[in-house]
Amino acid sequence: MTISPLATPFPVLPAIPGVAPRVARAQYKNWDRCDLTFVTLDVGTTVAGVTTQSKCPSPEVEWCRKAMTLGQARALVVNAGNSNAFTGNRGRAAVEAIAARTAAHLGCQPSDVFVASTGVIGVPLPIDKAEAGLDAAFVAELCSWRDATDTIGTTDTFPKAATTSAIVQGKPVNLVGIIKGSGMIAPDMATMLGFIFTDAAVDPTFLQGCLTAANATSFSCITVDSDTSTSDTVLAFATSKAGNTQLASSDDDGADAFAAALADLCRQLAHLVVRDGEGATKFIRIDVTGAESDGSAHRIAMSIANSPLVKTAIAGEDANWGRIVMAVGKAGEPAERDKLAIRFGETQVAKGGLAVEGYDEAPVTAHLKGSDVDVGVDIGMGEGRATVWTCDLTHGYISINADYRS
Repeated sequence: MTISPLATPFPVLPAIPGVAPRVARAQYKNWDRCDLTFVTLDVGTTVAGVTTQSKCPSPEVEWCRKAMTLGQARALVVNAGNSNAFTGNRGRAAVEAIAARTAAHLGCQPSDVFVASTGVIGVPLPIDKAEAGLDAAFVAELCSWRDATDTIGTTDTFPKAATTSAIVQGKPVNLVGIIKGSGMIAPDMATMLGFIFTDAAVDPTFLQGCLTAANATSFSCITVDSDTSTSDTVLAFATSKAGNTQLASSDDDGADAFAAALADLCRQLAHLVVRDGEGATKFIRIDVTGAESDGSAHRIAMSIANSPLVKTAIAGEDANWGRIVMAVGKAGEPAERDKLAIRFGETQVAKGGLAVEGYDEAPVTAHLKGSDVDVGVDIGMGEGRATVWTCDLTHGYISINADYRS
């Protein structure tokens, strides 16, 4: 597998007290690698999450949604190579079996066990392989964050993880996140599978509020191909080991610092997914300003980011700003042609419904030759603004997805 040219080095990640990751081979596919991740969480760990907006969610997503309402967690099990989505009662039975076996091992309730799966849709997860993989994981040695990150991946070309920290009530707290995702990325909530661990003490309701807010400016602002997965899940676990008094409100001392650190972590993780977009060669930031509302700006930005014509033009390093105009116009949001302004990088290319007089395409072409591309659009109608991130569209995307099941 060719590593994305936009890949970043795997960071140095701190251990999170109360979190113990292990990996094993369930052999969900015919491959020579670990494909089951098992993470134990100490008693007292709280949990929050965001899940796909797909109307065809996997049994794992439904299980996590229900379990999250209780606010506590003791384990996480992640299966790679089989999404177990669109598998009816057999899929539900597999999730229940995984949760029951893990709960029996830990002496907790099945609802304390969170399950996520990723891979091919429509193939029931084999319970015998899942149980054998779990049995192997139960007795495995603790693994590194790198091993856990490698194990949750599928078409990912590089392991993706990030870390942040904050001072909460004078106590240092750490946050670590690992994520997988490369294609089928237009989450409307999260992105594929992401798992966040912190040693902070955080009430589950407040943790949910922080994660929902962080998601709105990170995972819900990225797209690779406009396709929302059946399995998208991001879970955050807080082990309460840092020694701070439990955060339960935004008015609590240190709450703002924790929320900011979580938002930063989610943004880092979201960017990494775009940088590993299937076939990607360009990381693209799109800023929309001057819209009637922030929501309108977001929808316009996503219209631009999801346009195959825009994405292929940038892949070809073609300064075809007319495609930006097209994408704004098709978004279905308030916009007026003669108020529109467009820039690539720092170069204004169109304003007032016309090309800028004397516009020199050379600096735009130079900007597009770089790996990071900035596009700015001013609608000229209000104060609404939004930023989204995407990647270009190359033949590599077709090759990966045409051969996905082979």
